[in-house]
Amino acid sequence: MTLKQKKMLVRILVSAAFLVIAFALPVTGWLRLICFLLPYAIIGWDVVLKAIRNILHGQLFDENFLMALATIGAFCIGEYPEGAAVILFYQVGELFESYAVGRSRRSISELMDIRPDYANIEKEGELKQVSPEEIAVGDEIIIKAGERIPLDGVVTEGFSTLNTSALTGESLPREVAPGSSVISGCINQTGLLHVTVTKRFEESTVSKILDLVENSSSKKARTENFITRFARYYTPVVVLCAVLLALVPPLIFQGGWSDWIHRAFIFLVVSCPCALVISIPLSFFGGIGGASKCGILVKGGNYLEALARTDTVVFDKTGTLTEGVFEVSCIHPEPGWQEESLLEYAVLAESYSDHPISLSLQAAYTKPLEKNRVADTEEIAGHGVKATIDGKSVHVGNGKLMSQIRISWHECHLAGTAVHIAVDGAYAGHIIISDRIRADAKQTIQELKRQGIRKTAMLTGDVKSIAELVAKQLEIDEFHANLLPADKVVCLEQMMNEPSKKGNLLFVGDGINDAPVLARADIGVAMGGLGSDAAVEAADIVLMDDKPSKIPLAIQIARRTLTIVKQNIVFALLVKFFVLILGAFGLANMWEAVFADVGVAVIAILNASRALRIRFR
Repeated sequence: MTLKQKKMLVRILVSAAFLVIAFALPVTGWLRLICFLLPYAIIGWDVVLKAIRNILHGQLFDENFLMALATIGAFCIGEYPEGAAVILFYQVGELFESYAVGRSRRSISELMDIRPDYANIEKEGELKQVSPEEIAVGDEIIIKAGERIPLDGVVTEGFSTLNTSALTGESLPREVAPGSSVISGCINQTGLLHVTVTKRFEESTVSKILDLVENSSSKKARTENFITRFARYYTPVVVLCAVLLALVPPLIFQGGWSDWIHRAFIFLVVSCPCALVISIPLSFFGGIGGASKCGILVKGGNYLEALARTDTVVFDKTGTLTEGVFEVSCIHPEPGWQEESLLEYAVLAESYSDHPISLSLQAAYTKPLEKNRVADTEEIAGHGVKATIDGKSVHVGNGKLMSQIRISWHECHLAGTAVHIAVDGAYAGHIIISDRIRADAKQTIQELKRQGIRKTAMLTGDVKSIAELVAKQLEIDEFHANLLPADKVVCLEQMMNEPSKKGNLLFVGDGINDAPVLARADIGVAMGGLGSDAAVEAADIVLMDDKPSKIPLAIQIARRTLTIVKQNIVFALLVKFFVLILGAFGLANMWEAVFADVGVAVIAILNASRALRIRFR
């Protein structure tokens, strides 16, 4: 509890004590007025002061004005106990609301408490702590065990494990060694690390994440904007209705002014829209906070609301459904050749290349690489490599290369990238290299279908055979292959214009080469946001790890948040409308009015705080 909240609690207790005394004292007239005015002044002076201050600034119709008008009016018509009690219970409700809202905000603040306080640099043989903003690109920083990594960089010395849970929501440690990239916000758990900084603090991962979270509240959902506009017109209309309720019936029925004015004041207390104005933004804020706890960064309530209405999910393939890591899946030597010797020739020919295919071949070769056996290496653009190995002419590449050198070759029945090898003008065989499907990719598609997603699709620049195999393995409804980035946009637009599409289309990409499609989709979700600048910039929602299974979780969080928002709107309006009618007909007193305002607001806020708690199968 904050100091301000503690002071309010003391005022409430003192005012309540004086109110009990006022009820107990057998006094009448002016003494009775003073006895009830004292607790009212102790607890209600700031409400009246705020109302006057807001009136002077042109803000006439707010809850302070309504509450001050209703309670002072109660005193004017002789209802001293009700006037004092209503303002006391109103302040009790305000204290409870302040505590609930503060608790929700603290949960999110603690969750995103990843800003580093300092960075260690070595000067004259000693470690000194400096502000991360003072560190330049290329400087070396030192991170001790238990410290938070302050800036993005590359490990130059040391071995350790990192806790990335603040960014990804995953508790599994990540091992790092010299050459490993590390990002700010993670906690170094075990060893001492020397890291060369690759980004200034303003451009670091932690800075971008904090900026996203801090600015997420500025992008309001349509429901939030509607409630803001609704309250702007609703309150003046209710005040006008209260005035008419106080004046018109007595004029028509000749008298009964006190009773109708009393009904009008009850009408005013009930009309306060604070339950909606506070709980609806809090619901979206809680949904965004709950998602970020799971490593899902949502850039605003508008995207969370759009996500809840998703009915089509489209995936990029490489780096999204697959790991983007190529590996040798099989070796098919021709008669007279062994798998080991075929792989050896391919690796030696490709040994001077850093192409992903070359690296995957080298990863599959377990023996020491004898580069001195290789001579006269020549790269043939778009085709492959020519080299002399142990005096033999070796060609390694695609089918086009084999056709170019007039070698008889054949396609493989397996899906994947085929690397063909020819030695001294004779076809020696081929090696199939394929991309690994992510472990949770199939589970993701199954979960989306369980959630009622109308269609899943995959867009890829890869060849049709590989795309077809991946789509079949994952049970994806539709796929399109051999696409350039511009072709992906065309395919996406066709899906968005389908007559059967009722909701929003969500596109999931790796955030590096899918920026046009991410921007065109109703909701763009970037995979692999952990340290990816393009992902953070291009997408509406960023997944801070490489798990596609976070997509169904994000949709679940969005739908649950929207359900909570709708519950609060319906509950608040129904209760208020019901008590307003009762008050107009003289069937509700100030106590029912207090429940319809303060009680409803407290219940709505408690319901909104559920958005922070995430459960997933």
